[in-house]
Amino acid sequence: MKGSEMKQQMIFGHLKFNLLTLTASVVAAIAAATSAGLGWPVWAMFVGWVAFFTGGHSAKAAISSYLCVAIGIAFGVFAAVGVGTLLPLIDYLAFGAVVFVVAMIVVSLRAAPLLNNIPAYFLGLITFFASHLVPGLPAFLELAAVSAIGSVAAWIAHRLQGRILSSGLR
Repeated sequence: MKGSEMKQQMIFGHLKFNLLTLTASVVAAIAAATSAGLGWPVWAMFVGWVAFFTGGHSAKAAISSYLCVAIGIAFGVFAAVGVGTLLPLIDYLAFGAVVFVVAMIVVSLRAAPLLNNIPAYFLGLITFFASHLVPGLPAFLELAAVSAIGSVAAWIAHRLQGRILSSGLR
């Protein structure tokens, strides 16, 4: 390979790297602005983004990962209600009892076809507890919706980046 060809290949490599970075950044910025504009926590949108990368990258896998996050959020709502119910009865042991039950369910779901993304379930649980929202349907709907924005945004960014990688740029 001649020096000029190597230099051209290096320039195209830098261009491709920068286009991939720009693509992810623009999509993330749009998702963040959308979340903030709706009054939803931007950090929770990024939970959906991260969840996308815990599974496969096809549309089916992305939906599966998102569903695991949403179910994890629902588990968080139920866990908070459980802790609140048991706290007056068994004090701090309520946390251990509820975590045991939730962990048994979540870890057992590793055998569930299509819904076996354990990290995504835990991301959902973390999302609910980090939100400090009152347990209930409104909390679930808000967190499920904002994490959906993140999951869709990550899928879009990944698809756009795939197009860049398969383009004529070397």
